[in-house]
Amino acid sequence: MTTHPVPPVGALIRDWRQLRRFSQLDLALEAEISQKHLSFIESGRSRPSREMVLLLAEHLSVPLRERNALLLAAGYAPVYREHSLEDPSLQPARQAIDLILKGHEPYPALAVDRHWNLLAANGAVTNLLGLVAEAELLRPPVNVLRLSLHPGGLAPAIANLPEWKEHLLARLRQQVRATADMKLGALLSELAAYPDPKGEAGARHEAAAEPAIVVPLRLRLGDATLSLISTTTVFGTPVDVTLSELALETFFPADPATAERLRMLAAAGAGRA
Repeated sequence: MTTHPVPPVGALIRDWRQLRRFSQLDLALEAEISQKHLSFIESGRSRPSREMVLLLAEHLSVPLRERNALLLAAGYAPVYREHSLEDPSLQPARQAIDLILKGHEPYPALAVDRHWNLLAANGAVTNLLGLVAEAELLRPPVNVLRLSLHPGGLAPAIANLPEWKEHLLARLRQQVRATADMKLGALLSELAAYPDPKGEAGARHEAAAEPAIVVPLRLRLGDATLSLISTTTVFGTPVDVTLSELALETFFPADPATAERLRMLAAAGAGRA
Protein backbone atom coordinates (compact mmCIF):
# COMPACT_ATOMS: atom_id res chain seq x y z
CA MET A 1 0.00 0.00 0.00
CA THR A 2 1.34 3.41 -0.97
CA THR A 3 1.42 6.02 1.76
CA HIS A 4 1.79 9.74 1.21
CA PRO A 5 4.05 11.74 3.52
CA VAL A 6 2.24 14.24 5.74
CA PRO A 7 3.36 17.81 4.97
CA PRO A 8 5.04 19.63 7.87
CA VAL A 9 2.73 21.66 10.07
CA GLY A 10 4.26 24.94 8.88
CA ALA A 11 3.39 24.17 5.27
CA LEU A 12 -0.17 23.24 6.27
CA ILE A 13 -0.60 26.48 8.20
CA ARG A 14 0.73 28.41 5.21
CA ASP A 15 -1.75 26.61 2.92
CA TRP A 16 -4.68 27.51 5.19
CA ARG A 17 -3.48 31.11 5.44
CA GLN A 18 -3.30 31.41 1.66
CA LEU A 19 -6.68 29.74 1.28
CA ARG A 20 -8.16 32.38 3.59
CA ARG A 21 -6.31 35.07 1.60
CA PHE A 22 -4.41 36.33 4.64
CA SER A 23 -0.94 37.76 4.37
CA GLN A 24 1.54 36.76 7.06
CA LEU A 25 1.11 40.21 8.55
CA ASP A 26 -2.69 39.87 8.57
CA LEU A 27 -2.57 36.57 10.42
CA ALA A 28 0.16 37.72 12.81
CA LEU A 29 -1.91 40.75 13.78
CA GLU A 30 -5.06 38.66 14.22
CA ALA A 31 -3.24 36.12 16.41
CA GLU A 32 -1.26 38.84 18.23
CA ILE A 33 2.11 37.29 17.45
CA SER A 34 5.07 38.65 15.52
CA GLN A 35 5.24 38.23 11.77
CA LYS A 36 8.77 36.90 12.22
CA HIS A 37 7.53 34.15 14.54
CA LEU A 38 4.83 33.16 12.06
CA SER A 39 7.39 33.16 9.24
CA PHE A 40 9.63 30.85 11.24
CA ILE A 41 6.71 28.48 11.92
CA GLU A 42 5.71 28.31 8.25
CA SER A 43 9.27 27.76 7.07
CA GLY A 44 9.87 25.02 9.64
CA ARG A 45 12.57 26.98 11.48
CA SER A 46 10.39 27.04 14.61
CA ARG A 47 8.17 24.26 15.98
CA PRO A 48 4.87 25.70 17.21
CA SER A 49 3.47 24.73 20.58
CA ARG A 50 0.18 22.90 20.80
CA GLU A 51 -1.47 26.13 21.96
CA MET A 52 0.01 28.06 19.03
CA VAL A 53 -1.33 25.52 16.52
CA LEU A 54 -4.81 25.84 18.01
CA LEU A 55 -4.57 29.63 18.13
CA LEU A 56 -3.65 29.92 14.47
CA ALA A 57 -6.28 27.33 13.49
CA GLU A 58 -8.92 29.36 15.32
CA HIS A 59 -8.05 32.59 13.53
CA LEU A 60 -7.97 30.75 10.21
CA SER A 61 -11.38 29.13 10.86
CA VAL A 62 -9.92 25.69 10.21
CA PRO A 63 -12.57 22.93 10.56
CA LEU A 64 -12.18 20.70 13.61
CA ARG A 65 -11.18 17.63 11.60
CA GLU A 66 -8.36 19.59 9.95
CA ARG A 67 -7.32 21.08 13.30
CA ASN A 68 -6.67 17.54 14.49
CA ALA A 69 -4.59 16.99 11.34
CA LEU A 70 -2.56 20.12 12.12
CA LEU A 71 -1.90 18.87 15.65
CA LEU A 72 -0.77 15.47 14.37
CA ALA A 73 1.54 17.12 11.85
CA ALA A 74 3.07 19.13 14.69
CA GLY A 75 3.59 16.00 16.78
CA TYR A 76 0.67 16.44 19.18
CA ALA A 77 -2.34 14.30 19.94
CA PRO A 78 -5.71 15.39 18.50
CA VAL A 79 -7.94 17.26 20.93
CA TYR A 80 -11.29 17.02 19.15
CA ARG A 81 -13.19 13.79 19.55
CA GLU A 82 -15.08 12.07 16.75
CA HIS A 83 -17.97 9.75 17.51
CA SER A 84 -20.68 8.13 15.47
CA LEU A 85 -24.02 9.86 15.74
CA GLU A 86 -25.26 6.61 17.30
CA ASP A 87 -22.61 6.70 20.05
CA PRO A 88 -24.09 6.98 23.58
CA SER A 89 -22.00 10.10 24.23
CA LEU A 90 -23.91 11.91 21.46
CA GLN A 91 -27.32 10.70 22.57
CA PRO A 92 -28.49 14.17 23.72
CA ALA A 93 -27.52 15.62 20.34
CA ARG A 94 -29.22 12.76 18.48
CA GLN A 95 -32.38 13.26 20.52
CA ALA A 96 -32.33 16.97 19.68
CA ILE A 97 -31.93 16.18 15.97
CA ASP A 98 -34.81 13.70 16.00
CA LEU A 99 -36.98 16.20 17.89
CA ILE A 100 -36.30 18.93 15.33
CA LEU A 101 -36.95 16.64 12.36
CA LYS A 102 -40.16 15.23 13.80
CA GLY A 103 -41.36 18.61 15.01
CA HIS A 104 -40.92 20.09 11.52
CA GLU A 105 -43.49 17.73 10.00
CA PRO A 106 -45.52 17.92 7.79
CA TYR A 107 -42.72 19.85 6.11
CA PRO A 108 -39.51 18.13 4.92
CA ALA A 109 -36.37 18.18 7.07
CA LEU A 110 -33.17 16.15 7.02
CA ALA A 111 -29.72 15.92 8.59
CA VAL A 112 -26.54 15.59 6.51
CA ASP A 113 -22.82 15.21 7.17
CA ARG A 114 -20.12 17.39 5.62
CA HIS A 115 -20.21 15.41 2.36
CA TRP A 116 -23.99 15.80 2.14
CA ASN A 117 -24.66 12.17 3.00
CA LEU A 118 -28.06 11.62 4.58
CA LEU A 119 -27.94 10.87 8.29
CA ALA A 120 -31.62 11.20 9.20
CA ALA A 121 -34.88 12.46 7.70
CA ASN A 122 -38.48 12.94 8.71
CA GLY A 123 -41.60 11.38 7.22
CA ALA A 124 -42.21 14.31 4.86
CA VAL A 125 -38.93 13.57 3.08
CA THR A 126 -39.86 9.91 2.79
CA ASN A 127 -43.15 10.91 1.13
CA LEU A 128 -41.20 12.63 -1.67
CA LEU A 129 -38.77 9.82 -2.40
CA GLY A 130 -41.30 8.13 -4.66
CA LEU A 131 -40.25 10.68 -7.29
CA VAL A 132 -36.82 9.03 -7.51
CA ALA A 133 -36.67 6.64 -10.49
CA GLU A 134 -33.21 5.14 -9.95
CA ALA A 135 -33.21 2.89 -6.88
CA GLU A 136 -29.41 2.89 -6.69
CA LEU A 137 -29.52 6.53 -5.58
CA LEU A 138 -31.48 5.49 -2.47
CA ARG A 139 -28.95 2.93 -1.29
CA PRO A 140 -26.84 4.10 1.67
CA PRO A 141 -24.94 6.26 1.85
CA VAL A 142 -27.51 8.49 0.16
CA ASN A 143 -25.98 11.72 -1.05
CA VAL A 144 -28.73 14.34 -1.05
CA LEU A 145 -27.07 16.61 -3.64
CA ARG A 146 -26.63 13.70 -6.03
CA LEU A 147 -30.21 12.64 -5.29
CA SER A 148 -31.42 16.16 -6.11
CA LEU A 149 -29.56 16.75 -9.37
CA HIS A 150 -29.07 13.28 -10.89
CA PRO A 151 -31.23 12.63 -13.98
CA GLY A 152 -32.48 9.47 -12.26
CA GLY A 153 -33.22 11.32 -9.02
CA LEU A 154 -35.40 14.33 -8.31
CA ALA A 155 -34.06 16.41 -11.21
CA PRO A 156 -36.85 15.55 -13.70
CA ALA A 157 -39.45 16.67 -11.13
CA ILE A 158 -37.77 20.02 -10.36
CA ALA A 159 -39.60 22.70 -12.32
CA ASN A 160 -36.80 25.27 -11.91
CA LEU A 161 -33.89 22.84 -12.26
CA PRO A 162 -31.35 25.27 -13.83
CA GLU A 163 -31.91 27.81 -11.07
CA TRP A 164 -31.90 25.21 -8.29
CA LYS A 165 -28.83 23.47 -9.69
CA GLU A 166 -26.85 26.70 -9.81
CA HIS A 167 -27.95 27.49 -6.26
CA LEU A 168 -26.72 24.12 -4.97
CA LEU A 169 -23.46 24.32 -6.94
CA ALA A 170 -22.78 27.80 -5.56
CA ARG A 171 -23.23 26.49 -2.02
CA LEU A 172 -20.96 23.56 -2.73
CA ARG A 173 -18.29 25.78 -4.31
CA GLN A 174 -18.29 27.91 -1.19
CA GLN A 175 -17.95 24.81 0.99
CA VAL A 176 -15.04 23.52 -1.12
CA ARG A 177 -13.27 26.87 -0.76
CA ALA A 178 -13.84 26.90 2.99
CA THR A 179 -12.72 23.31 3.68
CA ALA A 180 -10.31 22.41 0.84
CA ASP A 181 -12.00 18.99 0.94
CA MET A 182 -11.00 16.93 -2.09
CA LYS A 183 -14.04 14.66 -1.81
CA LEU A 184 -16.33 17.68 -1.98
CA GLY A 185 -14.35 18.94 -4.96
CA ALA A 186 -14.93 15.65 -6.75
CA LEU A 187 -18.64 15.82 -5.92
CA LEU A 188 -18.79 19.36 -7.31
CA SER A 189 -17.24 18.22 -10.59
CA GLU A 190 -19.66 15.30 -10.83
CA LEU A 191 -22.77 17.41 -10.20
CA ALA A 192 -21.67 20.19 -12.56
CA ALA A 193 -21.36 17.62 -15.37
CA TYR A 194 -24.95 16.40 -15.06
CA PRO A 195 -27.02 17.34 -18.12
CA ASP A 196 -29.42 20.25 -17.88
CA PRO A 197 -33.05 19.94 -19.05
CA LYS A 198 -31.93 20.57 -22.64
CA GLY A 199 -29.39 17.75 -22.43
CA GLU A 200 -26.31 19.96 -22.37
CA ALA A 201 -23.80 18.56 -19.89
CA GLY A 202 -22.30 21.02 -17.49
CA ALA A 203 -24.14 24.02 -18.90
CA ARG A 204 -23.96 27.26 -16.92
CA HIS A 205 -26.98 29.51 -16.60
CA GLU A 206 -26.79 33.25 -16.48
CA ALA A 207 -27.99 34.78 -13.24
CA ALA A 208 -31.05 36.97 -13.36
CA ALA A 209 -30.47 40.71 -13.52
CA GLU A 210 -32.01 41.02 -10.06
CA PRO A 211 -31.43 37.69 -8.31
CA ALA A 212 -34.05 36.58 -5.80
CA ILE A 213 -33.28 36.88 -2.11
CA VAL A 214 -34.33 33.24 -1.65
CA VAL A 215 -34.10 30.51 -4.29
CA PRO A 216 -37.11 28.19 -3.97
CA LEU A 217 -37.23 24.52 -4.83
CA ARG A 218 -40.20 24.06 -7.14
CA LEU A 219 -41.05 20.37 -7.19
CA ARG A 220 -43.68 18.88 -9.50
CA LEU A 221 -45.81 16.36 -7.64
CA GLY A 222 -48.67 14.91 -9.66
CA ASP A 223 -50.87 17.79 -10.82
CA ALA A 224 -49.36 20.21 -8.30
CA THR A 225 -46.08 22.08 -7.95
CA LEU A 226 -44.66 22.41 -4.46
CA SER A 227 -42.72 25.59 -3.78
CA LEU A 228 -40.26 25.23 -0.89
CA ILE A 229 -37.64 27.45 0.68
CA SER A 230 -34.85 26.00 2.82
CA THR A 231 -32.85 26.99 5.87
CA THR A 232 -29.69 25.45 7.33
CA THR A 233 -29.04 24.90 11.04
CA VAL A 234 -25.72 23.86 12.58
CA PHE A 235 -24.65 23.13 16.16
CA GLY A 236 -23.11 26.10 17.93
CA THR A 237 -19.52 25.74 19.25
CA PRO A 238 -19.34 21.94 18.94
CA VAL A 239 -16.31 20.10 20.34
CA ASP A 240 -17.00 16.83 18.53
CA VAL A 241 -15.94 16.49 14.90
CA THR A 242 -19.16 14.72 13.91
CA LEU A 243 -21.37 17.46 15.33
CA SER A 244 -19.21 20.21 13.81
CA GLU A 245 -19.81 18.71 10.36
CA LEU A 246 -23.54 18.05 10.76
CA ALA A 247 -26.20 20.32 9.27
CA LEU A 248 -29.99 20.28 9.41
CA GLU A 249 -31.77 21.25 6.21
CA THR A 250 -35.36 22.30 6.86
CA PHE A 251 -37.84 23.20 4.13
CA PHE A 252 -40.81 25.55 4.52
CA PRO A 253 -43.77 26.06 2.19
CA ALA A 254 -43.43 29.23 0.12
CA ASP A 255 -47.18 29.50 -0.43
CA PRO A 256 -50.44 28.29 1.17
CA ALA A 257 -51.09 25.74 -1.60
CA THR A 258 -47.79 23.99 -0.86
CA ALA A 259 -48.52 23.96 2.87
CA GLU A 260 -51.91 22.38 2.26
CA ARG A 261 -50.53 19.76 -0.14
CA LEU A 262 -47.84 18.74 2.38
CA ARG A 263 -50.45 18.41 5.11
CA MET A 264 -52.50 16.17 2.81
CA LEU A 265 -49.46 14.01 2.04
CA ALA A 266 -48.75 13.62 5.74
CA ALA A 267 -52.34 12.68 6.47
CA ALA A 268 -52.35 10.12 3.66
CA GLY A 269 -49.12 8.63 4.96
CA ALA A 270 -50.53 8.40 8.47
CA GLY A 271 -53.62 6.68 7.09
CA ARG A 272 -51.53 4.04 5.30
CA ALA A 273 -49.56 3.40 8.51
